[in-house]
Amino acid sequence: MTRYAGRRAVVVGQATGIGLAIAKRLVEGGAEVLLIARTVQERDHAGVELGSAARVVAPDAVEAALGPAGGIDLVFADAVPTVRPMLPHLVDHGAVVLTAPAPTPASVRALAAELIARGIRVNAVAPSCIEAPAGGAAPLPPLGRLGSAEEVARAALFLATDATFTTGARLPVDGGLGPP
Repeated sequence: MTRYAGRRAVVVGQATGIGLAIAKRLVEGGAEVLLIARTVQERDHAGVELGSAARVVAPDAVEAALGPAGGIDLVFADAVPTVRPMLPHLVDHGAVVLTAPAPTPASVRALAAELIARGIRVNAVAPSCIEAPAGGAAPLPPLGRLGSAEEVARAALFLATDATFTTGARLPVDGGLGPP
């Protein structure tokens, strides 16, 4: 599949779970992916999962891996402060998707307003009731099951690539728990 061919993406802040699921879908779709992983174990695991189609680097190697400013189309990050160092590398008319439940609707809208002059869309997924690798008992949402990192990844990729007239939005991916 070449759905994302010609696109350059950075996934930062979550090298396991949701971030890894996003990176996998991007790689499968033909994107050039840079995944930032904090620990050696995360880097090794992600490298095995993604193969040679993606680069997996430590946080201190990001600048060298990105090269000169400009050139990145998509940024997936866990929080607004994590996105900020990526902004000089993001091309005009690119997209940012925040992927952790923490960003408030107000912070998503504020970053979207800040980047609108460059045509950069900023949105967020708000995951909740997602299966954790460790298992654990969690109350089930109205849909009657826990969600998966893959389901959050699909929502994040929709916001990044298909929702071209959407910015400043926070999409709950929560099995029907309620408003974000």
